[in-house]
Amino acid sequence: MQRWRTLLSVAWFIWILDLATKAWAVNQLANREPIRVLGSFFQLTLIRNPGAAFSFATNATFFLSLFGIIVLVGIVYYAPRISSKGWSVVLGLVLGGILGNLTDRIFRDPGFLQGHVVDWMQLPHWPIFNVADSAIVIAACLSMVLTAKNISPIMKVDL
Repeated sequence: MQRWRTLLSVAWFIWILDLATKAWAVNQLANREPIRVLGSFFQLTLIRNPGAAFSFATNATFFLSLFGIIVLVGIVYYAPRISSKGWSVVLGLVLGGILGNLTDRIFRDPGFLQGHVVDWMQLPHWPIFNVADSAIVIAACLSMVLTAKNISPIMKVDL
C-alpha cells in the first residue's frame, strides 16, 4: 500500500505541476518572442505540438492519445504488484507525465484526443518540451539506474 501511495503522490505532483506551468506558459508566453533565461542555452518558447518529440508522428495525434491511454491502463494494472519504492517513483513520474500530456490531447484544440500539447522549455538541438516530458525522461533515466543495480520492480517469492 505504501508503494501505491508513493506512485500516486508522485503522479499527482507531476500532473498538477505540469498543468500549472502550462497555464502559466499559455498566459505569459503567447504571441511573444522567446525569453532567454540562460542566453541561447535555455529559453522559454511557447509552441503547440500535435505530435511527439522531434516532430515525430505529427499527423498521428489520435494514436498517440490511444497509446498514452494504453500505457496508463498498464501502469494502473501493474502498480499494486510493485515492491520497490524506486520503481514506484518511476511509474509515478511516467503516470504524471502521461496524464499531463493526455490532458492536453483530450481538452485542447483542435479536439478530443487530437489536442495539441503545450510545450514551452527550449534547449539547443533538442525539441521544445514541458514538465510532463521531463518527468518521463527522468523516469527513463531512473529506470536505467535501478536496472543497472539489479533492483526488480516486483519482489520475487521463492517457493
